[in-house]
Amino acid sequence: MLVDPLSQTLAALADPTRRAILARLSKGETSVSELAKPFAMSLPAVTKHLKVLQRAGLISQGRRAQWRPCRLEAKPLREVADWVEQYRRMWEQRLDRLEDYLREVQEPPVDKPARKRPSPKRKLKGPVR
Repeated sequence: MLVDPLSQTLAALADPTRRAILARLSKGETSVSELAKPFAMSLPAVTKHLKVLQRAGLISQGRRAQWRPCRLEAKPLREVADWVEQYRRMWEQRLDRLEDYLREVQEPPVDKPARKRPSPKRKLKGPVR
C-alpha cells in the first residue's frame, strides 16, 4: 500500500522517541550508539525507530569506515510546516473576525439612540379560543 509522504512524515513524528532523536540530530550528525544513549531501550529498538525516520525521509545515514553517522533531513519537515501554515492562516483569519465581532457586540453604539423596548402585551384572562 502506498502512503503519501506527508502521512508518512506525520506518522514518524507521532512517536516521542523519534521526535527526541530528531531534536538531537538538529544539533548535528551523530552515531547510532550516541543516539541510543539517552533511551532505556535496546540498540535494535532504537534502530527500528531510525528506520521509520529514514523511510519518512527525515534522516539519512552515511558510512565512514565503521562509523554510520545519522543526519537530519529538513525537506519533509518543511513540507509539514507548509501544510500546517495554510491552516494557521485560516484560523488566524477566523479568530480575527471573531475578535472584531466580539468588539462590535460589546461596545455600546455611539451614534444610535437607544431603541425603545416594546411594551409587554396584556395577558388575556380566561381560556384562549
